Amino acid sequence: MEPDPPHVNDPAVIKRLLRTPARWAVVGLTNNPDRVALPVSAWLQDHLGMEIVPVNLRGEDVLGRPAARTLAEVAGHIDVVDCFVNSSKVGDVVDQAIAAGAGAVWMQLGVIDHAAAARAREAGLDVVMNTCPKIEAVRL
Repeated sequence: MEPDPPHVNDPAVIKRLLRTPARWAVVGLTNNPDRVALPVSAWLQDHLGMEIVPVNLRGEDVLGRPAARTLAEVAGHIDVVDCFVNSSKVGDVVDQAIAAGAGAVWMQLGVIDHAAAARAREAGLDVVMNTCPKIEAVRL
């Protein structure tokens, strides 16, 4: 079996995801001010108008938004699953995103799993990997 080809981000997909109002489930989002997920999610909500759904193990509400413990617990459609988890754990999150019928997965800066990206693409999801939406929005 051949290895999955390395993922290359599509600038058109990035632009569409950042310019289209959507519902983003942010996995790993907590109220911890030392984690970058909090300011990035606040920026997505406040500057891009995205609806944020925090997903964390405690089910802790964040940014005034009710949280879920898993993607399966999120009611309604998820447009983008934003992954603030370690690369070794992101494959499971991507599989949950596929099972939940999400439209896209966004793996944050430093989060890399080419096999998971390939599974998501094969399932019809848009994939962005190893970059931050805030960084990409500045480039737009």
